[in-house]
Amino acid sequence: MKQPLRLIVAASIALAYAATAIPAVAAPAASAPASINVLDASNPFARASTLPFHYPAFDKIKDEHFKPAFEVGMRVHLLEVEAIANNRNAPTFDNTIVAMERAGQLLSRVATTFSNLQGANTNDNLDAIDREMSPKLAAHQDAIFMNDKLWKRVKTLYDKRDNLKLDAESKHLLERYHRDFVRAGAKLSAANKEKLKAYNGEIASLQSTFAQNVLKEANASALVVDTRAELAGLSDAEIDAAAAEAKKRGLDGKFVIALANTTGQPLLSSLTNRGTRERLMAASLARGSHGGDFDSRELVQRLAKLRAEKATLLGYPNFAAYSLEVETAKNPEAVNKLLGELALPAVNNAKLEAAEIQKVIDAEKGGFQVAAQDWAFYTDKVRQQKYAFDESQLKPYFELNNVVLNGVFFAANKEFGISFKERKDLPVYDPDVRVFDVFDADGKQLAIFIMDYYARPNKQGGAWMNEYVTQSTLLGNHPVVANHLNIPKPPAGQPTLLTYDEVRTAFHEFGHALHGMFSNVKYPTFGGANTPRDFVEYPSQVNEMWATWPEVLANYAKHYQTGAAMPQELLDKVQASKKFNMGYITTEYLAASLLDQRWHQLTPKQIPSDVLGFEAAALKDAGVDFAPVPPRYRTTYFSHSFSLGYSAGYYAYLWSEKLDADTVEWFKENGGLLRKNGDHFRQTLLSRGGSADAMDLFRNFRGRDAQIQPLLERRGLTGTQQ
Repeated sequence: MKQPLRLIVAASIALAYAATAIPAVAAPAASAPASINVLDASNPFARASTLPFHYPAFDKIKDEHFKPAFEVGMRVHLLEVEAIANNRNAPTFDNTIVAMERAGQLLSRVATTFSNLQGANTNDNLDAIDREMSPKLAAHQDAIFMNDKLWKRVKTLYDKRDNLKLDAESKHLLERYHRDFVRAGAKLSAANKEKLKAYNGEIASLQSTFAQNVLKEANASALVVDTRAELAGLSDAEIDAAAAEAKKRGLDGKFVIALANTTGQPLLSSLTNRGTRERLMAASLARGSHGGDFDSRELVQRLAKLRAEKATLLGYPNFAAYSLEVETAKNPEAVNKLLGELALPAVNNAKLEAAEIQKVIDAEKGGFQVAAQDWAFYTDKVRQQKYAFDESQLKPYFELNNVVLNGVFFAANKEFGISFKERKDLPVYDPDVRVFDVFDADGKQLAIFIMDYYARPNKQGGAWMNEYVTQSTLLGNHPVVANHLNIPKPPAGQPTLLTYDEVRTAFHEFGHALHGMFSNVKYPTFGGANTPRDFVEYPSQVNEMWATWPEVLANYAKHYQTGAAMPQELLDKVQASKKFNMGYITTEYLAASLLDQRWHQLTPKQIPSDVLGFEAAALKDAGVDFAPVPPRYRTTYFSHSFSLGYSAGYYAYLWSEKLDADTVEWFKENGGLLRKNGDHFRQTLLSRGGSADAMDLFRNFRGRDAQIQPLLERRGLTGTQQ
């Protein structure tokens, strides 16, 4: 997830199992700017959308509208900020802090929409705008945070904050602004401010290039297969999709397997031809590191060095220390401790799982040792032996529409009383996008939900949530929230059947959506999922529990042809197998998290010249260099770490899962899927956004600090220390 800027919205996409909370549009400036600062009335960003809840007018927005809207938006915003900074009246909370919350109407509007579309539906024009605007937006942010007059007003208020008689949310906002100004360099000398501006501009530009290269490299590295026989094990629908992709690329008669963003590729679990599996895994692992236009090794080195230099300039030992200061973890030592404690038991579990896989290979007289390309394929065989079912048995019961309407939405209705009604009258940016009105238990409309689930070549990989409009009572805004997945679209007329992982992801991302929908705060800075990075994943992970909750699973797991419910025997097997393959799952995640930390705990002088050599040494040093289980992301295509705002923060999923696992225990202790439980979770935590300290919100909900035992038990990490 890319954390939103406090005063402006960054123009690059927020992603990956992520939620991006965006400050909502503000009221117009009190005084009209000069003509150069007025956007042509024909530009749809010139005014707030007149559609319900300021839903974007996708049918009117064209590529050519973005650049002028950005340019005018930045100029107008700076005029508004200058007016605040030069106010002759003594600083007050209203004329300084609230005024900044209201500023930037046009810029927020264009940046929010651009950011979301550039991730979900990009093209060469949008990519070019992103490359051009990213450093300009970074400079714009610097111009605000390094405005000495504005900083003095903020500091004056901060120094007497205890005497201002502010309510708790307002005081928290003042403290947030003060913190953000300091971290943005407000206290630096003039010369060092110029250095920091240069760092920020180049970092923004390189992050944009890295993100675009990852997408282009994934498309360029897609596996081309010559014969249908090499795709043995795939369904007819999957083979037809590969043929269609090849035809689209001008390769009639061949087959193309597009690459997912993670190291592991979905079709590895089905391909019976080991040579094809090996080629697919090799293509995945080599991304960004084999030369060519999209090689990212130099980008990684430069980004790591610039971030380290920025942190040093601001007085921190490394970028991880700078980044983690504002998270609930607080410092690298706490993150290292968590990851280090889990690494050994996770790898030990993975090795036990590898031994089970090897037994199957040997029994089939395979004549080879299990490797990364074999894991998913043989894991399904082990699962079948242990639980008498494989993943392919589940897919007929996981039809997309049923999963969403009778699973994701059903659980939300039972837990919170909310309901959904699809509407076809609002414009969308792609025909596959669906839109729903969301109604609260009292019948009043709560939000608009945008559902974009299918993969496209011009869409970032992974899954994420973002907000087109963030809730704020100050601005009178209601949430417009979107979920994005990357489910392969089947040929016309074929049903969309999901893997269990895709089902779980749909529930996960909707947990982020609920966080945005239930927001009930005053200030846009705190709206929706504007929380610490290592807390924002927590509500979404909690929502995953309902995917296999018996009442919910029984309601949506219906055979797509017959409508028959998933047999109880299969339901029981799904439940029994939830800890299956957890060694692999935990190890691949920990390996990526450890890489992220190692890169960002370097000083400027420690940046290595050999990216892949550093990666190998880091994994070995951390004890997670187990070849059959490569990192979920290798350095050269690790977008979370090098472009999507999770730099030094990829650990956040595990950190949040500690809270999640403890919360699941609370629900079980209190009767499970009940309205009273959902209402308590909503009132004490989901509705509060970032308006209070994140861990205080957790304690208000749970009644105590989180305990780690539920997490260890969930991941099967008890009894595997040796």
